[in-house]
Amino acid sequence: MSLPPSTPGMHHVSVVTGTTADTYGFYTEILGLRLVKRTVNYDDQFMHHLYFGDERGRPGTLLTCFPFERGTEGRVGRPQPTATALSVPRASVEYWAERLADYDVDREERFGEPVLRFTDGAGQPLELVGSEPVGEPWTGGSVPREHAIRGLHSVTLASASPFQTASVLDALGFELDAQEGDRVRYRTGETVPGSVVDVLDSILPFGREGVGTGHHVAFRFDDEDTLAAWHDVFVEDGLSPSRVRDRQYFHSLYVREPGGILVELATDGPGLTADESVDSLGGALRLPPWLEPDREMITAQLPPLTDDGETER
Repeated sequence: MSLPPSTPGMHHVSVVTGTTADTYGFYTEILGLRLVKRTVNYDDQFMHHLYFGDERGRPGTLLTCFPFERGTEGRVGRPQPTATALSVPRASVEYWAERLADYDVDREERFGEPVLRFTDGAGQPLELVGSEPVGEPWTGGSVPREHAIRGLHSVTLASASPFQTASVLDALGFELDAQEGDRVRYRTGETVPGSVVDVLDSILPFGREGVGTGHHVAFRFDDEDTLAAWHDVFVEDGLSPSRVRDRQYFHSLYVREPGGILVELATDGPGLTADESVDSLGGALRLPPWLEPDREMITAQLPPLTDDGETER
């Protein structure tokens, strides 16, 4: 059967972080990202789901966090996304190395690009890659415009079956680009943020979901019809995809590919500005219609956004 339209790249990466206040502080104050949506985990309404990205919260710039207030420490391993890489201008790498001096930064060069590896303070593996930026920086954050993060660069996947994961990436629109050691790079060929995925061609110990681990990676698609077509492809291949779900800001399809990685297919629209203006993004808790009747109960039990107890901005 012919395949549905392919993806230009990642929509977002979702990770499990520490407390809400620590997560908000690190990703906005240290990394200079904008909080572009504050909502809840639709499967656990008493847990925040925080979206960080560029000024408009565009697909390809989004890193979303599930903060665990009293969550157990996770263990990074297979099958998981094991690191999220963000793009910065190559000339800004030294600025970032100095800015992150308190976070035990490790340096390396990967596929000809400088890479800074560190964690968010709660164990979440992150990377900054000095590259030719393809996104626009947010100008209202704590980092000067010339050094600001431009969006997702790549994600690293530790698969239980790297060959099968590579086959899924190939079907979705990624092509083999290069290999260095046990790291195999795939690209979509599109000049957009988040067009790179690295698969580790090695068998790591098994991971355990918890604070400091990756949750899933989402890829961009045009519309619900495309997701429905991919649903049929996955079923034909013997997988068990979810139904297409309404996530308010996009529609989603989830599938655990044969290598064990949880993959989401997400539509670009309607976008994070569906219920907030660009200027007010992230300023208030947004709930889906089915949770609005319980807003008072939910807000009373959600942890504050900041250490001083702030709940709205």
